[in-house]
Amino acid sequence: MADYPLTKEEFDAIYHKVPRLTVEVIVQTDRGVALTLRSIEPSAGQWHLPGGTVYYGESFEDTVKRIAKKELNIEVRACKNIGYIEYPEHVKSGYGDPRGLAFLVTDFSGEPTPDEEADEVQWFKTVPEKIHPHQDDFLVEHQLLTRE
Repeated sequence: MADYPLTKEEFDAIYHKVPRLTVEVIVQTDRGVALTLRSIEPSAGQWHLPGGTVYYGESFEDTVKRIAKKELNIEVRACKNIGYIEYPEHVKSGYGDPRGLAFLVTDFSGEPTPDEEADEVQWFKTVPEKIHPHQDDFLVEHQLLTRE
């Protein structure tokens, strides 16, 4: 499957009119949850979960593996769906309507490193300042992070 099956123009034309299915990759170890400091919009300057669009014909597991490889440079061996995250503020701010299926990854190889969309990767056990608000709520509700 191609890295980007749609041009930017095709992507914008489609995904500014319909919800966009995404995956959110929650990598967890005894060090905590890996979050990246986003360097691009939307949400530049916020800690967030790696994630991205599910391509046509792509399985959820393959999407998780592709996103984890691209955004964290890790190889996922297994993942488990643990819920979903909706992003109503993206609609309000004109960034589309993503709906993310959250997958927990505890079995992987490699050490997470950021790609060009993030400035850094860090491990967290508590909610950091400047985290994406809907991801914050999800991670706390699922007892993956605490508020201290």
